[in-house]
Amino acid sequence: MLNDQHIAEPSEDERARYFRSQFYVPDGQIYMDGNSLGLLCRPAEDALNRVVADWRTLGVQGWTEANPQWFGLAEQLGALQAELIGASASEVIVTNSTTINLIQAVGTLFDPSLDCNKILCDAGAFPSDLMAIKSVLRSKGLSPEEHLKLVSPDSNGYLDEEKIINAITDDIALVLLPSVVYTTGQLLDMGKLSAAARAKGAVIGLDLSHSIGALQHSLDAWGVDFAVWCGYKYLNGGPGAAGGIYINQKHFEAIPALTGWFGADKSRQFDFSDDIPLASNAGRFQVGTPNILSMAPLVGSLSLVSEAGIPWIRSRSLALTDYLIALFELQLEPLGFELVTPREPDYRGGHVSLKHPEAMRICQVLRTKGIIPDYRPNNIVRLAPVALYNSFEDCTITVKTLAQIVRDREFETVPVSRGVVT
Repeated sequence: MLNDQHIAEPSEDERARYFRSQFYVPDGQIYMDGNSLGLLCRPAEDALNRVVADWRTLGVQGWTEANPQWFGLAEQLGALQAELIGASASEVIVTNSTTINLIQAVGTLFDPSLDCNKILCDAGAFPSDLMAIKSVLRSKGLSPEEHLKLVSPDSNGYLDEEKIINAITDDIALVLLPSVVYTTGQLLDMGKLSAAARAKGAVIGLDLSHSIGALQHSLDAWGVDFAVWCGYKYLNGGPGAAGGIYINQKHFEAIPALTGWFGADKSRQFDFSDDIPLASNAGRFQVGTPNILSMAPLVGSLSLVSEAGIPWIRSRSLALTDYLIALFELQLEPLGFELVTPREPDYRGGHVSLKHPEAMRICQVLRTKGIIPDYRPNNIVRLAPVALYNSFEDCTITVKTLAQIVRDREFETVPVSRGVVT
């Protein structure tokens, strides 16, 4: 019987159990949605409580007297995140949201000429990224229909890197790509693609939202021009946590598309002038006053990521997704599920995507059973076994439950929901 087939679970080591104990895993749940919103960890909670306490006792003096000091918090967090992406501290600032940072970076570094005036993206990019790109094109008097060039995935849903490289023609001024494709979990060769863009004289930017905190990056070594990301997935900074922006130091003299007083030289910020000198690093790409309450949890959550170390996180992530794929092959593939995430570790991010015609309703049934996945078009069940808090047992139970739902056709009684998809 299919139900009796199994693969021996790898043993959980003491290190994995320790990190799991630092997170609030909801009672009675298996949480497999950390690539959408990471769980709360105790250090993040403590950091947020400290900021609230400082606000209570210090009031406005928290900007200069709190620990950590609010006035320089964006720079402090930038230095911590720089370690995760292979950049210098001066090249990273934590601020705004991913979309605002993308508009800021593209609006600044996209410099169209008469013959070189197009932006290249993948057709399956996260919708917000494409909306931001179109916004920048319109702001420069260009038509998205004419000046946005899209590379479509192949029949398996994967982006062909050679196809992307061939699409970087002489009229491409800027290339924007994801490090990990949010639907399939495909990991792109960021170094190879960055080199190809540079060879054609194009600016290259990356959306790291589905990779930062989950795997290694070497942005400086790869020669990437800019990158953006969110702070609430694998960085576990909480809902709406501040995003991050990387600007290669060769662009430190660029005038940001959006300027505001928090982008000023810190020593001159309180000159109360509208022509204050801008910061001489990535700090110039800040705009308005930072949202301290949305940044505070990152102080704690990043300390946990740093304690674990990205090499360990990546190694465990691959072990978890390897195990999940092995379970899929044995228990789910015979039931009509299709794996749309690369099996090869070098081409796989931190989540596993399974396709099924009834994916949306299957996700709804899973939630009633205490297993939290997420759904993505078209017909994809995404499962993210996060290194810091998921276990091999979580994977075993999740796959067993998926098999039961499909085998017993439990989804047939569930109406299709068209509301919020998380």
